[in-house]
Amino acid sequence: MGVYVLMTKLAPEVSGNLKGREAIGKAWKKQVDESCPDVHWLGHYALLGPYDFMDIYEADSDETAAKVSMITRAGGALSAETWPAMAWSRFTDLVQKVI
Repeated sequence: MGVYVLMTKLAPEVSGNLKGREAIGKAWKKQVDESCPDVHWLGHYALLGPYDFMDIYEADSDETAAKVSMITRAGGALSAETWPAMAWSRFTDLVQKVI
């Protein structure tokens, strides 16, 4: 399983509806869970900065991660960036093999 970080910026019409935001978020999560049942959520954070939310999760493939991003965009995100991530120990192991 790979680890992915999803950085989401909401569209103004979605982010401006603070009271309805919880229901929209629950509907998004339900849709992702149904479409991508193998996704394992590691964290969900609201942010103060250029992005509104950061989700960290494990997925079985890049295709599954792409589906999460597509569902996010279809659900009202202005942008959704998915970044693959690796544990620091794995990174340092790779460095040792390359250098």
